[in-house]
Amino acid sequence: MLLSGSDIIIKVLLEQGCDTVFGYPGGQILNVYDSLYKYKDKIRHILTAHEQGAAHAADGYARATGKPGVVIATSGPGATNLVTGIATAHMDSVPLIAITGNVATHDIGYDSFQELDITGVTLPITKHNYFVDTPEELADTIREAFRIAISGRPGPVLIDVPKDVQTAFCEYEEKPAVKPNAPFAAKDMRIEAAAECINSSKRPYIYFGGGIIRGGAQEEMLALAELCDAPMGCSLMGLSAIPTDHPRFLGMQGMHGHFAASKAMESADCIIALGVRFNDRVTGNRLNFAKNTKIVHIDIDGSELSKSLCDAHGLRADLKCTLQKLIPLIKQTRHIKWREIISEIRAEGEKFTDDRSGMTPKNIIATLQKYVGDNTPVITDVGQHQMWTAQYLVQKTVRRFITSGGLGTMGFGMGAAMGAAIGCGERAILVSGDGSFGMSLHELATAVTYSIPLTILIMNNGVLGMVHQWQNLFFDKRYSCTELDRKTDFVKLAEAFGASGETVTTLSQLDAALAKASSGASPYIIDCRISKDELVFPMRPPEGSSDDIILK
Repeated sequence: MLLSGSDIIIKVLLEQGCDTVFGYPGGQILNVYDSLYKYKDKIRHILTAHEQGAAHAADGYARATGKPGVVIATSGPGATNLVTGIATAHMDSVPLIAITGNVATHDIGYDSFQELDITGVTLPITKHNYFVDTPEELADTIREAFRIAISGRPGPVLIDVPKDVQTAFCEYEEKPAVKPNAPFAAKDMRIEAAAECINSSKRPYIYFGGGIIRGGAQEEMLALAELCDAPMGCSLMGLSAIPTDHPRFLGMQGMHGHFAASKAMESADCIIALGVRFNDRVTGNRLNFAKNTKIVHIDIDGSELSKSLCDAHGLRADLKCTLQKLIPLIKQTRHIKWREIISEIRAEGEKFTDDRSGMTPKNIIATLQKYVGDNTPVITDVGQHQMWTAQYLVQKTVRRFITSGGLGTMGFGMGAAMGAAIGCGERAILVSGDGSFGMSLHELATAVTYSIPLTILIMNNGVLGMVHQWQNLFFDKRYSCTELDRKTDFVKLAEAFGASGETVTTLSQLDAALAKASSGASPYIIDCRISKDELVFPMRPPEGSSDDIILK
């Protein structure tokens, strides 16, 4: 079949099971948009207000569905506007396909209008990227990009397609959708050594991350926990892997993690790390973190093994396959003293539970919880509101908590919420702050245009909350450039975009607003006023340890 390069792009996307793409047209990608027009009955295109919003939307779609998200942009500024979204996906291991146009091959290198070496720009933030200079290699390049994006540790792949490659014709042969590389278990001798370490432990602790979700290894992880009698905690990316109310689950670990999770992790004599990184937010000062603890680390990405800490046993392998071989080697045991220690740690943390009445972050999330169904995607932006949601929201279903972890991207929320709502076919809830929402509020135009059902809860404290908190605690309350003096009326803003909204100052007003939002089919903004003096606790100071945790 003789097809143009642009038609081949769309045909291969359909071949890979893609039903929705996000993007923004421009001169050097117009031929692809012309092909999208031809196939508009088979593939839906969501036109965002900005390319960054499109990248975040594709990201949110991928996180919610487990399928690769696809974003399309033109050359030059269109391509560079994708960079923050690509980096966000890269840091959180999200499968993303970015397709950009570029000037014709004969114009490359002449500083042509909107010419840019986007493959050079994105080399550090993609799993791989391609510059396609002949139409004959286009189809197989896109297929290979999908395979790379979904294999091993998932991540973004960029394909840059010059204008003349889009317009040239060549033969196209349809092929089946690609499959990820075959999963593999660690070597038997490494699994046996890890099992021996776990069996000899008196205080085992399971620490898991987003790799458990992506590897579909929750059942095996829970079976391991039961055998070795281990409490469990997770990274921010691990939230939603198991229900929050699981009796072994102590919560999120880290700088703003639950006290019991952080304290128990550093009290363990064996940390079983599953699909997770040991970054600075987790360890604090690495030299003082778990100094007398053996680490059994299983991760599909070998570069993460002994990267920050020295693993006693590092296993580069698929989690599910490896746990299936590890479990039969683990002895059934009960650690009575360890259980007692965990109970004491839980009780110590519970002494500092925030039981205040009124519009506290905890009470706001508890009110929101009533409107979170089993399939409701909850998305956050980045800041204090993100941590409060992570701390207090009861997770029910895997892939239904979506947030930017590694890069910590303010402005992530609106795009990701739209992508998640489309991917799930459900009304999404976005929890944002007035600072974060200000970075992406233009995407309200997109949500209204496509009638994307969103409840947008803005925890409005009039400050850049997390940085303001650091200035409060560590900079002697010198609030340099964090106290916003903006006159934005979010309700009027919503109306200007064609949405609806209201301002709330009490929990009863919030409850009524959430009920109203949930009953509608269009975006609804709730401007939820809270005090700028609300802080996120617990908090482990930077470079601190579990002994330095600030509880109140």
